[in-house]
Amino acid sequence: MGRPKETAALENDVRSKRQAAGLSQQALATRCGTTRQAINAIEAGRYAPSTSVALRLARVLGCTVEALFHLPDVASHIEAEFLGESLPAATVRTRCQVARVGTRLLAHPLTGALSAFAAADGLLVPATTEVPGADRRVDIELLVDPQVPENTVVVLGCDPALALLGAHLTRRYPTLRLMWVPRSSLAALRMLGRGEAHAAGTHLWDPESGESNMPYVRRELAGHRLVVVTLSQWQQGLIVAPGNPKGITGPADLARPEVRLVNRDVGSGSRMLFDMWLHEAGIASDWVSGYEREVPSHLAVAEAVASGGADVGPGILAVALALGLDFIPLQEERYDLVIPMAFLQTAPVQALLEVIASLRFRAELEALGGYDGSHAGAVVAELGA
Repeated sequence: MGRPKETAALENDVRSKRQAAGLSQQALATRCGTTRQAINAIEAGRYAPSTSVALRLARVLGCTVEALFHLPDVASHIEAEFLGESLPAATVRTRCQVARVGTRLLAHPLTGALSAFAAADGLLVPATTEVPGADRRVDIELLVDPQVPENTVVVLGCDPALALLGAHLTRRYPTLRLMWVPRSSLAALRMLGRGEAHAAGTHLWDPESGESNMPYVRRELAGHRLVVVTLSQWQQGLIVAPGNPKGITGPADLARPEVRLVNRDVGSGSRMLFDMWLHEAGIASDWVSGYEREVPSHLAVAEAVASGGADVGPGILAVALALGLDFIPLQEERYDLVIPMAFLQTAPVQALLEVIASLRFRAELEALGGYDGSHAGAVVAELGA
């Protein structure tokens, strides 16, 4: 049976506090100068006490009024644009993180291993339906304060250190949050071009120019006004098992039939580098066992090698160190953040840039291993200004 409407707006912990104090309802009523029936009604949620009774209850039970009485959580709803590949079935309460990017309120579904147990901002209301050809507007039941999506900076990218950056941002500015959406470098640039983030992380080496990132940024985001800022320099190479039992010394060894590869996905910076390494070594991709086996992150490559599911995979030194694996360095690479000029002066982005350049963030970044933070926060280029 439901609680009457007139008392549904107030919940209490009087029963649990009374029992913890070892008091009966009658004993508590006597000490507070009220009746046992009143205490029973308060505990059952049928009666909201007066201010004087609430104060006496708190004094007798040795706590504050706020510890005894509180308003229930009231779900608030917002309408957002769903960015998942497709809307889930109507019976599924999909967990989402929500952020405002410019004029758009965007809902990113929490999917994949890196997001499996991340806290959601809200739940997609099951009744939501998709209208073909229409914007995918969905109803989100918020689990957080409505200001959280407004104080969020969305960063796309594959660098696991973006999680560390988010922690430092919130530590320095408790009202701000970084929402890290794991994406390959090329996918991140294209999503940024569609207005789905405040910044995109990228590490795309162009062998023709010998330049990191800029040729791809100019091509994928032609016509956009952008600033490109360095996050770090890192070590790219081949991740191998502890002790390197297969004796791998470089890309040429991957043509050996007993060596099993785990590869990165098409569009990732590591995949592009890996293909270049094979080409320079004169190795055709179909000579490499496991070339077609793709995983979506640096960490997934390291996990495949650590579990014995593969002997080698392209990736960064930091994840090899994190999982106790060995590493064959092949190239130093720059990881940049690409930021639209329209967002550059917003408070969350300015705070993010301040944290990137801070000594504390750089010190912890370099402690991960394989990262050089000496140029963190340096402006690489301004485009379309």
